[in-house]
Amino acid sequence: MVLVLNGVLQEEWPAESRQLFAAHPVYRESASHLLTTQTKVVGAMGLLYVRQREMAATLPQDKNVTILGSDDTTSCIIVVVRHSGSGAVALAHLDGSGTEEAVINLVARVQELAIVYPEGRLELQMVGGFADPHRYSEDLFASIMHAFHRHPLEIDLTLACVGEVNTVLRSGVAWPALYGVGINVRTGELFPATFPDKGPDGALRSARYLAGGSSQANQVVDIYDTSLGMLRIGPFNYDPLRGVDLWLEQSDDFILQHLSTTPQVEPPHFVAEIRATFKYIQDNQFPAVTVFRDNRPHYYRRDEHTGFWQPVRY
Repeated sequence: MVLVLNGVLQEEWPAESRQLFAAHPVYRESASHLLTTQTKVVGAMGLLYVRQREMAATLPQDKNVTILGSDDTTSCIIVVVRHSGSGAVALAHLDGSGTEEAVINLVARVQELAIVYPEGRLELQMVGGFADPHRYSEDLFASIMHAFHRHPLEIDLTLACVGEVNTVLRSGVAWPALYGVGINVRTGELFPATFPDKGPDGALRSARYLAGGSSQANQVVDIYDTSLGMLRIGPFNYDPLRGVDLWLEQSDDFILQHLSTTPQVEPPHFVAEIRATFKYIQDNQFPAVTVFRDNRPHYYRRDEHTGFWQPVRY
């Protein structure tokens, strides 16, 4: 269950963000503090970037990762679970697919990492979503709250910068105030952030959910092997996208209008990334054969000089 305020277990889960803020104004106040914090541009050094339908977890002692982060959320929500005693932390970028399983896995990973630290509580932070006209963000917020409420462990909600609180009006159009956040693994500080470098295999990672068809397509996958200190992608497969040639012939506006849940407020690189993903799918119709040879994941190790993730050669 979620400990919503002052250590009080809630019998009901908040089905709307407005309901949460009305009953517990402290969350509006803490979100306002985050919204007034200066946005940081985070470079590659020490960063583990988490894409849509991905998660990652680590500890403050990790020599390879000092910041977990994600952005480009629009109607998605970034969820952070942290153990206050050990500092073990997990971050996920949720879009509505595999939410309940993701919540279970987030909490399990943090528990595993914090197992030698009996003192401390599990804390939950949520950033993202906005007052979009189709209420995609509200539906996602409700499903996340429901999933945590169903979890047998007590989870203390400490931050909810979501929904109407994370909304600004520009020329009468609702926009997300924040698109992304990072968390300092060593201090637990959460801050608004953008990430010019989003890590390796970007098009491949996006193809997993854009093309669909694999057992992992609708799952939130763990991309980091904490014990090895390595980024891990795959293996997975996806269905050949027969219309990919036609998609690549379409205008930018057509792609934007048909492949975004919130076309008016997407970041400027949205269409370019979609095109890069389609081109990757076009060139790799059967990744289980051509990309993940012998069913091996792609492993990446941090280059201590450049900060970038470099492929591990077998």
